[in-house]
Amino acid sequence: MKKSIIVLILLAGFIFHSTFATDGYFRHGYGIKYSALAGSGVAVSLSSLGAVTNPASIIRTNNSIEINISVFSPNRDYTISGNPSGFPQTFGLTPGKVESQKNIFFFPTIGLKRGITDNMAIALSIYGNGGMNSDYPAQTFYESSSPNTGINIEQMFANLTYAIEFSKGHSLGVAGIFGWQRFAAKGLITFSPFSSDPANLSGNSWSTSTGFGFKVGYQGMLTDWFSIGAAYQSKINMSEFERYAGLFAERGDFDIPANWTAGIAVMPNKNWTLLLDVKQILYSGVKSVSNPIMPNLQNSLLGKDDGAGFGWRDITSVKFGIMYNAIENYTLMAGYSFNENPIKDSEVMFNILAPAVIQHHLTAGLTRKISEDSDLTIALMYALNNSVKGSNPLEAPGQQSIELSMRQWQVEVGYSFCLIK
Repeated sequence: MKKSIIVLILLAGFIFHSTFATDGYFRHGYGIKYSALAGSGVAVSLSSLGAVTNPASIIRTNNSIEINISVFSPNRDYTISGNPSGFPQTFGLTPGKVESQKNIFFFPTIGLKRGITDNMAIALSIYGNGGMNSDYPAQTFYESSSPNTGINIEQMFANLTYAIEFSKGHSLGVAGIFGWQRFAAKGLITFSPFSSDPANLSGNSWSTSTGFGFKVGYQGMLTDWFSIGAAYQSKINMSEFERYAGLFAERGDFDIPANWTAGIAVMPNKNWTLLLDVKQILYSGVKSVSNPIMPNLQNSLLGKDDGAGFGWRDITSVKFGIMYNAIENYTLMAGYSFNENPIKDSEVMFNILAPAVIQHHLTAGLTRKISEDSDLTIALMYALNNSVKGSNPLEAPGQQSIELSMRQWQVEVGYSFCLIK
């Protein structure tokens, strides 16, 4: 057990890589088998990393350690159409298409589960949320001191989970969540006249923050062919990014929004499992994410409680998954998910920095049972290209448009092995 914890701590050091997640800035699925099912699975127990989706799920999994390694590629760009008007009090952008650099990222996800008694278990999960990243080789907002424009936010979480089966086939789980994140921005000095703290607006070194939250979940086998599950995660109240107190609302605050998931699993026979989940992420509860650019940029200063933000709205995701295990030692998985777009066409200006416009995900996976105590899984994800187009709110009406576009793919490999019989 001690050796397993040491392995987890060492591997956690490799998690701090920036990516661009798909349900806004959340990943489409946590844990490789859930990822292969497009993030569905709140009503089933597939692995130790099921604790991230539903803390109650670990009751029906083996004592094991799981390690997943992902190669993730988000391709994002923006296109400016129309020339600047040059009118007083306007802020036109240079026409053309610009693609963000650095499109390949690597990150692991790690889980450990151990039973305490026949009806109680604990688990430790370490994972990245995804975060946001953009790095445009252009002076998008005309900052002469920086050749590039963009932001980078990286997030890591550690969940300590406890679950109990309080009645046969019915379990409850609770997880304490520790969150760590860091942020940096460049190319935004032009907005200094709109900032409450221009020295802490852009171009500073990394700023870090930490915080705590919780997650609770329920899972129940109502019949031998039908199960349900639900989970709720609280908002994680993070400390402020002090070096960017003049950018984000509430003096650099960037909390992790609350979210909930509910779903069902249907097993028409022993070979098939059909999954349906619904998830909602409450971005409106975080001002730095949900405050709109206008009229906030006119009525308040960046960094103030009502300072302009990304204007993201709450989103709902619907996730479908299917598993087939009739082939000896193999399990086939596939999924599809659709989520609402958090970015309205009126909010494209600031979201050049965070073009999280993905809505459709196609996934597939294969698990090969290597022995009684171990298995190997590979999962694929492709997020279809999507775009949002709107007017430049700082230009004359109808003068300029901004189009944000993104597509993604991911390849993930996972290995799971039992620790204790």
